[in-house]
Amino acid sequence: MTLSVLIWLPIAGALAVAFLPRTLSKKVGLGVALATLVVGVVAAASYDLDGGRQLTEEHVWIEAFGVHYALGLDGLGLLMVLLTVLLVPLVLGAEWFKSDDPDGAGAKAFVAWTLALEGLSLAVFCATDVFLFYVVFEATLIPAYFLVGGFGREGRSAAALKFLMFQLAGGLILLASVIGLYVVSAQQGAPSYLLSDLEKLDIGTDAGRWLFAGFFIAFAIKAPLFPVHTWLADTTEKATPGTGVLLVCILDKIGTFGMLRFCLGIFPEASQWATPLVVTLALISVVYGALIAIGQDDVFRLIGLTSLSHFGLITLGIFTMSTQGATGSILYMVNHGLGTAALFLVAGYLYDRRGTSLISEMGGVEKVAPVLAGLFLVAGLATLGLPGLSPFVSEFLVLLAAFNYAWYVGAIAITAVVLSAIYVLWMYQRTMTGPTPPEVESTPDLGLREIAAVAPLVAALVFFGFYPAPLTDVSNPMVGDLLEQVGVQDDAPTVDPADVDLEHDGEAAH
Repeated sequence: MTLSVLIWLPIAGALAVAFLPRTLSKKVGLGVALATLVVGVVAAASYDLDGGRQLTEEHVWIEAFGVHYALGLDGLGLLMVLLTVLLVPLVLGAEWFKSDDPDGAGAKAFVAWTLALEGLSLAVFCATDVFLFYVVFEATLIPAYFLVGGFGREGRSAAALKFLMFQLAGGLILLASVIGLYVVSAQQGAPSYLLSDLEKLDIGTDAGRWLFAGFFIAFAIKAPLFPVHTWLADTTEKATPGTGVLLVCILDKIGTFGMLRFCLGIFPEASQWATPLVVTLALISVVYGALIAIGQDDVFRLIGLTSLSHFGLITLGIFTMSTQGATGSILYMVNHGLGTAALFLVAGYLYDRRGTSLISEMGGVEKVAPVLAGLFLVAGLATLGLPGLSPFVSEFLVLLAAFNYAWYVGAIAITAVVLSAIYVLWMYQRTMTGPTPPEVESTPDLGLREIAAVAPLVAALVFFGFYPAPLTDVSNPMVGDLLEQVGVQDDAPTVDPADVDLEHDGEAAH
């Protein structure tokens, strides 16, 4: 029942907040988010690092179609759950001091929709029935749409509509593949949507490739991946910083999560068949996202486009079909969530103080707000993969896998390192350094409560940068099981027999 409590607690909290007075809504909402964090930690504490799906629940839902209310966690799902339950209370804390008027990010509607999105996202990461996954996959669009369209800056309604149209299109394509899985499973016996049953099905080459295409397109839109990425920058530019964190650091992870869980897990042959095309699209995303980020003047739009490049690297790691690539991608999903969340929140603090998100209208902030500038720099350095911060570990593993896949793939992917240094350092230089204009001299630095919302993210970036073992210990068993399902085995290290003979000869002489 642990996972059901984890999912339904924030959903029930969202309903309660909707009917509470505004004066209580934020306190209750933050309390529910913290309680959900505690449940997530309890689930993690009871997780066995030996791997496999754990904390499982299974109840018949629609018997005629083989649909179950089925939940479970493996290493990938656990890491995504922990990322989600950590980020949501930090977002609510960071948005705490925003205006309480109906258009402000502190309104109780923002808290209610945030909790609803949390619960539905957790259901996505825990679902082990494809039909249940599809239902909650689509349901996440409801709170996400209202968070984008209801809060933020001028033009948010158009951005929310564009976001919704892209996501609905992907969902309809996914629905066709979900129906196709029913047909295939019914032809081979009793219909079932359980992952444990679908992973054993002999789907067939042609059917498998068509069904894979439906899943992959939906996940590529969600992630996002070139060329179905154009909703991303508009959404992050117009939404609030907190909403940007929820969308890019949690909701978009569903795309790459789905590639690992469903594309590789259910369609291993089709995944290998599509690898050359996916790798090409991933490389385009890596380079194109970084290049267009360099030219942006809006700080939130720039952060959104950096994620296009990062999701390209995550997808690239997944489809190298290797231990390094899959492990690097899973770590990248976690570390990108930590670093980009910090960057969004600190940029939001900067926006609140300056009243503009245009980089060209900023400058000299570090002299009057050194703590804000310092946190902004740390988050930016995490984004560019500085050694000593956790994104470096995941980026290194993905690039290693890319070079092992093909030298030219690695050579193209590594340009992201150079380009990310350009857009991050140039952004910092233009916003924080240089002469301090008169209107900036009165800019207040961050308060203790604002620092508290970002400090856990910075601490995690540093801790996992030097000691990533807690993350790899959780992910490694799942990666091994996944590659076995795909039918891929990494080459084992080899030892020259001559070296062995020399060693024995030396021992005999001694």
